[in-house]
Amino acid sequence: MVGKIKMHDVVALLQDVQTKHFESGQALVLRRGQIGTVVMTYPDGAFEVEFADRDGRAFAILPLRPDQLMVLHDTPDFAAA
Repeated sequence: MVGKIKMHDVVALLQDVQTKHFESGQALVLRRGQIGTVVMTYPDGAFEVEFADRDGRAFAILPLRPDQLMVLHDTPDFAAA
């Protein structure tokens, strides 16, 4: 992981994670590369990440460690002179 993960960062999973649908309880597998949004940070360094479909309906919300995530970027950083 490069840089610090913050609230509202868009992140992707670095490994498959088994979980359950947060409403129905149905078993789910979130695959490496699955995109989510950080919705809470914990004092121990973990993050609550929400995974949603293209219509914005959440299907999984779960705590993850920083080593399970990478921050996605949509704009470049400017290099120091």
